[in-house]
Amino acid sequence: MAKPLVAIVGRPNVGKSTFFNKITQTKSSIVDDRPGVTRDRIFEDAEWLGKNFTLVDTGGIEPESEEVIPKQMRLQAQLAIDSADVILFFCDVKDGVVPADYEVAEMLRKVSKPVFIVVNKVDNMKQMDDIYDFYALGVGELFAISAEQSLGLGDLLDAIIESFPDDAETEAEGDRMKIAIVGKPNAGKSSLTNKILGEERVIVSNIPGTTRDSINADFEKNGQKYTIIDTAGIRRKSKIEDASLERYSVIRSFAAVRQADVAVTMIDAVEGISEQDAKIAGFVHDEGKPSVIAVNKWDAVEKDTYTTLEYDKKIRTSLSFMDYADIVYISAKTGQRVDKLFELIHKAHENNSRRITTGLLNDFLRDAVYAVEPPTDKGRRLKIYYATQIGINPPTFVLFVNDDKLMHFSYLRYLENSLRKTFDFGGTPIKILLRARGESGADMPDAKK
Repeated sequence: MAKPLVAIVGRPNVGKSTFFNKITQTKSSIVDDRPGVTRDRIFEDAEWLGKNFTLVDTGGIEPESEEVIPKQMRLQAQLAIDSADVILFFCDVKDGVVPADYEVAEMLRKVSKPVFIVVNKVDNMKQMDDIYDFYALGVGELFAISAEQSLGLGDLLDAIIESFPDDAETEAEGDRMKIAIVGKPNAGKSSLTNKILGEERVIVSNIPGTTRDSINADFEKNGQKYTIIDTAGIRRKSKIEDASLERYSVIRSFAAVRQADVAVTMIDAVEGISEQDAKIAGFVHDEGKPSVIAVNKWDAVEKDTYTTLEYDKKIRTSLSFMDYADIVYISAKTGQRVDKLFELIHKAHENNSRRITTGLLNDFLRDAVYAVEPPTDKGRRLKIYYATQIGINPPTFVLFVNDDKLMHFSYLRYLENSLRKTFDFGGTPIKILLRARGESGADMPDAKK
């Protein structure tokens, strides 16, 4: 199952971003005393006592006028209603209960999900007497914390993980393959989902943005269990209204990619590949997810002998960072090549988990180094002692070298391409890390040992 989603909501400057950074151990969220600094919604993975979850920091309200506050509050609460498994309603003990808090509480009172009132900035025992006023909000259990000083966080986190759904992350890894379908609005994601499921499970419309949230559907095909995730279309920021719920849909789409085993990036064949398609594919690539590029509406394109070759070239140029991903031309409407799409999904998934023995890896490395000598810099030549694979999902390798600064980008690219040709890593990114061992480092070990 997907990781539980914990949303932080509340007024500006109540410490949401400080808490977010503390729990995720990042600085993803900008912390500033000015209200409204967090404009884009930010999410990061977090862990407590072995329980993994995704934490979302939502922007506070920018009160341009008194009339805007209720509208903005409802939008913040809507994130919790539509997306979260657990809601943290942040308040400020120094301000006490203010009218804007009641606006949020009114919306959350209708939510059938765990809600915790988090009274922040309780820096000393004298302030404990001030927290009881927040019980008047009447929407959930109350916790007093100081995010800045890390006080009271353990009790709150204990309560959060205890409230997760019983089935959260309980399904054995590999039992059910999770496939996220991502792309721009109106690329045909919902049509593909319905074609795969064999029913009208998802609303299909020509109006961009019909799918507001990520929609999960379980199904079985040829004895294999799957979860398909139809995500909301991801627009350019300039196309998203500042207060739109679509921002929250984008968060959910990105979260779906992070939780998926394979991502299918859909491109509208009629519109052609765009800069936004490249940005979406770039996010999939950065997350290290195995990928398939599905060019949809191929039945609506006028074709000649060279149409596919020309389209391939355009995609490879725009998505040069993802040259490992297979391309398939489909029609979600007619079902054309949907079976081929599943073949490529399985190929990418299997290759993402592929392991190469140290012996075979170093046999390959010797041949690659012999074919093309490592680069030199100011009379010093790069020496590669040996290699080993340290992980999968994506496959990750370490090269032990005399000086990592001598490794030129072009030579590293050569090694990656050679690795892909020697071993089948189609459909998945791979990572190659460098470890310097100095000039006295040992030679590559005997691959036969």
